[in-house]
Amino acid sequence: MDVMFYQLLHAPLERALPVLLEKTLERKWKAVVQCGSQERVSSLDGLLWTYRDESFLPHGAAGSCEAEAQPVLLTQGDENPNGAEVRFFVDGIDVATTALSAGGDYERLVLMFDGSDEEQLSAARGQWKRLKDAGLALQYWQQKENGGWEKMA
Repeated sequence: MDVMFYQLLHAPLERALPVLLEKTLERKWKAVVQCGSQERVSSLDGLLWTYRDESFLPHGAAGSCEAEAQPVLLTQGDENPNGAEVRFFVDGIDVATTALSAGGDYERLVLMFDGSDEEQLSAARGQWKRLKDAGLALQYWQQKENGGWEKMA
């Protein structure tokens, strides 16, 4: 299992997440996006239908669809009804708890956090330390100005 930290610096989650979800689907993997609120689930639900004029990301929101059939499932909970191989954590959700308990259910765990938000940055550092101390292999990616990613650790 890969545990990956993605620090957003130049583009917001709403621009970065769809690109990473597309890459996930290109690998024929399913994804779960765990959000911190129902408002965020609703916001991302609308975004994934309209973020690009020429395409959309097939997805559903927990509670309003057949969750097990969705390639991308947006949720506020910690369930994995679609058998996702990748779990994204946004809004400061703790990746460490899942990594240390149910991490083996996934190929990849991805924490996306706002690098300009001191609270999210501090929380991500604490999770990194906790997971590193537990002996997990971690990757840290920092967003470049062009929206791409640079592996920092």
